[in-house]
Amino acid sequence: MGFQVSADTGGTFIDVVIQDAASQQVIGKSLTTHDRVFRGLSKALEAAAGEIGLTAQQVLADTDLFIYGTTRATNAIVTRNVAKTALFTTAGFEDVLVLKEGGKQDGYDFSVPYPKSYIPRRHTFGVRERIDSEGSVVTELDEAHLAETLASVREQGFEAIAVSFLWSVVNPAHELRVAELIAELVPGIPVTLSHQIAPIIREYRRTSAAAIDASLKPLMQQHFRQLEQDLREFGYQGAILVSTSMGGVMSIDEVIASPIETAKSGPSMAPLAGLNYSLVEGLGGDMIVCDTGGTTFDVGLSRDGAVVHSRDTWIGPEWEGDLLGISSVDIRSIGAGGGSIAWVDEGGLLRVGPQSAGSEPGPACYGNGGTEPTLSDAACVLGYFDPEYFLGGRMKLDVAAAEAAIGKLAATIGLTVPETAWGILSLASESMVKAVHEITIAQGLNPQDSTLVAGGGAAGINIMQIAGELGTQRVVLPKVASALSASGMHFADIVKEESAAFLTSSDAFAAAAVDQVLEGLEAKLSEFAARFADTYPDHSVEFGVEARYKSQIWTIDVPLPVRRVGSDEDRARLFEAFHDLHERILAVRDPGSAVEFLNWRARVTVRLPRATRDYPASARRVGRPGATRTCYFGEAGTVDTPVYKPTDLVPGTYVQGPAIVEEPTTTLVVYPGMAAEVSDTGNYLLHIDGEA
Repeated sequence: MGFQVSADTGGTFIDVVIQDAASQQVIGKSLTTHDRVFRGLSKALEAAAGEIGLTAQQVLADTDLFIYGTTRATNAIVTRNVAKTALFTTAGFEDVLVLKEGGKQDGYDFSVPYPKSYIPRRHTFGVRERIDSEGSVVTELDEAHLAETLASVREQGFEAIAVSFLWSVVNPAHELRVAELIAELVPGIPVTLSHQIAPIIREYRRTSAAAIDASLKPLMQQHFRQLEQDLREFGYQGAILVSTSMGGVMSIDEVIASPIETAKSGPSMAPLAGLNYSLVEGLGGDMIVCDTGGTTFDVGLSRDGAVVHSRDTWIGPEWEGDLLGISSVDIRSIGAGGGSIAWVDEGGLLRVGPQSAGSEPGPACYGNGGTEPTLSDAACVLGYFDPEYFLGGRMKLDVAAAEAAIGKLAATIGLTVPETAWGILSLASESMVKAVHEITIAQGLNPQDSTLVAGGGAAGINIMQIAGELGTQRVVLPKVASALSASGMHFADIVKEESAAFLTSSDAFAAAAVDQVLEGLEAKLSEFAARFADTYPDHSVEFGVEARYKSQIWTIDVPLPVRRVGSDEDRARLFEAFHDLHERILAVRDPGSAVEFLNWRARVTVRLPRATRDYPASARRVGRPGATRTCYFGEAGTVDTPVYKPTDLVPGTYVQGPAIVEEPTTTLVVYPGMAAEVSDTGNYLLHIDGEA
């Protein structure tokens, strides 16, 4: 077994992780090159290869598997930098994307403008057809009218088409016929059918998924094909897989066919990595991962040793943004990262984010022409960064530029430069704590009883502040924290999900029909797994269902405790599983009420081979710093702070705060009264109470 290489392309940095046959990992980072991603990726790969004394070409020549993740799809959705897409709906229902699911957090707040629809209303076309909820044809498809519509689509230069008809999940005949006519009359244009991309009950969600998927097809096809070409020309001949929103990986051909699967491509890997690091440290399967990148702060969970998935994945603010409509790892993001810009609002209050300086020009301290004050500039001004050792010395920081950027803000609000920088850091931390509370409370997790795993290049700046506010006693900062998502790809397997809409309830449960649905889903996934059987024969299938109490609107995703529900005992276990999960998440249990089941799913996991390591026990010792530096810590003021390099911190080493730990690609700030120790695995265990 040779190397495995993973690459995660974010809005600011590209992270590369090289893993050898003994599961040892090294990291390389580079600024993201948005025009052609491989320019930056090759630099990050060269940096990582240099850590083991090889060139990038030598590493790739001995690499068996290359896994790639990207935020390109997410950024395209947010900025609307997507293909010009036409939406075909059932005539009379052209406003489904306009109305969303309310479109506002507060429907009575008229000071907030109603959000724009993902596809403009003028690009939506009503098709004369109608199928009812029983699958019967009420109105035949008007093919003559459709042909006129397609002629208009061709004349207006549309680049993709999404089709979403009423009740196509029950009878897809009209959607399938439309696809045939599109191929005949407008050949070559990408098409997404809603019953194929998201076969679920809920019209907006299915339509949103189809619209997003279709709009991404031209962009992501070009992106992945270009990357594949660049890798091949660079000399790599092995397999290429892409991380997906499901927390697994797929081939390039598969993600091009349904690019919506890459909408959370990179971030979905962070919870997978966080769970593995929590388990390897013996800290349990209830985990919260905080991934702080250059642009966003992402929060994900695992519950009882399994990463949490959701269909309620919004790109942008909840209700106001755009809903993916597919099952994905449950990730909540806010605009708070190392590049988040600090500013003063009309009322004179200091704010941080959601705007970001990105990688071009980036924070002022990067020296690339940026002038706006950011969280990274604040950390630089506070003394937390060594300007000569950023990215292991491969990038020099401009402290004077950071001070000038923070200084302009300080003059506006009447504080000193260090006080302003501390305020920026504190505000960012408060926003991050709020994001953690929102997702954990929604999933029935108590942060104080969970393990907090930190990731991202900016994670170490304030993770201990966040842990202190949350009251979390178990905190891990992995050795590879700065590339946590890329690291998580090495724990990923090939994952695919199929779903089907079938409505039934516990008081009149259609057991035979449900078993037929589950058998159909399993058959599709078994066929998918068979494609990898020669190379990766080990696979498993698990089932789940979206369910609710009758009269409720929203559902919860319940893992099926059994593979089929034909017997009374199996059905009783399913109903009980719903009651238990509903009580855990919402603190309500109502066994006297009927349970309604809507959308059934099956998920196959094809396991990829991976090595395991044994870690010898280490003796505890007190760390000895290699240097000191003046840092600012709020009420504690200016402090001469010990600075540790990785060579100072062998496993078993204990460090009392205040202290700075300088890994090549991340900086850990240990605040006064807190402590850190290096575990047997080489990761950092953090203690907010100052005791190991």
